[in-house]
Amino acid sequence: MPDLQAQDREWSAAMRAALAGDGAAYSRLLISLTPYLRNLCRKACARAGLAASEAEDAVQETLLAIHLKRHTWDASQNLTPWISAIARNKIIDAARRRGRRAEANIEDFEHALAAPPETESFEREREKHDALRLLDQLGGKQRQAIEAVSIRGESLRVAAMNLGVTEGALRVSVHRGLKTLAALYRKTNL
Repeated sequence: MPDLQAQDREWSAAMRAALAGDGAAYSRLLISLTPYLRNLCRKACARAGLAASEAEDAVQETLLAIHLKRHTWDASQNLTPWISAIARNKIIDAARRRGRRAEANIEDFEHALAAPPETESFEREREKHDALRLLDQLGGKQRQAIEAVSIRGESLRVAAMNLGVTEGALRVSVHRGLKTLAALYRKTNL
């Protein structure tokens, strides 16, 4: 198995592709992640005094959480710390359900614990604010399309159904909205 950094690069690329709508990449990602998560959860459950069956439950809950929250992953960051944090929280939840105090060995999660510099966090918040400000300038259909597909991470099919338009019309709205956002960005940052 490749080293964790190389594996993380591969997983991060697959998640980016998945978020862009590549279902096959997403399926490969989840299949590839499962052995890593299983190993991580087994070790954490053993340290927390939980049964081996709890590890498999934690793996399944982690995969479900990844699926439900994949749109919250910051694509500029590594994927492994984000996934490891989810797994750690699922182990802690399992221990709480059993009435035990969960203790996790920091060494298993050290790659997820490094705090970004404050300036990076500040910059990210400023960029998010700027993006939302630009999004506020879009018209109704374009804004709804971009919010559904790019922000909430809905598939084109689901977003089109929710918005009551065809997938083709949704694609056009997303494309035009992104084009308008790019022009607004260039205009405000010249």
